[in-house]
Amino acid sequence: MIKKIISVNIFTFGCMILLSVAYPLLISGIGKLTPGQGKGRTVSYKGKTVGFTQEGQQFTDNRYFWGRPSAVGYNGSGSGGSNKGPSNPVYLEEVEKRIDTFLICHPYLERKEVPAEMVTASGSGLDPHISQKAAEVQIKRVARARGLDEQEVRSLVKKHMEPPLLNVFGPQKINVLELNLALEKHQTNNQ
Repeated sequence: MIKKIISVNIFTFGCMILLSVAYPLLISGIGKLTPGQGKGRTVSYKGKTVGFTQEGQQFTDNRYFWGRPSAVGYNGSGSGGSNKGPSNPVYLEEVEKRIDTFLICHPYLERKEVPAEMVTASGSGLDPHISQKAAEVQIKRVARARGLDEQEVRSLVKKHMEPPLLNVFGPQKINVLELNLALEKHQTNNQ
């Protein structure tokens, strides 16, 4: 009996060391070898850090492309979904309000043309990307708000399209923060 207790305690202690010390150090070491040295890649504009490439932000001004809604208010320290299913009446009400708001700002769209990702939060609540379709339905609004030709804005969208992982896995996508910064730079350079 005492040998069993000792072996269980040794196993428990070994797991504690492995999972709370060795594993985090290993992952931290691997992170140091990645771009950004494990701290995430920051995005700067005019010498000021304005965000991270892999963390979504809220854009509500019509001059900018909007990202996916966030169930956690785009708080990187508390990522997560809403845990509300598609049959939850509170969730359905939230989605309906988002659709109505989206249509008010995009009066040229029909209800069926609103991309689902623009009215539903991602699992992490921090998704920094939108699909090509989600960007394309916003081009007219952004171009009007900025006083730009739609073709100029469409060209910027195309330039910032990221291919699928290894050109195979997943859809094409666009980083919303990087696209919005490109819009700022484009407008500044053409004034």
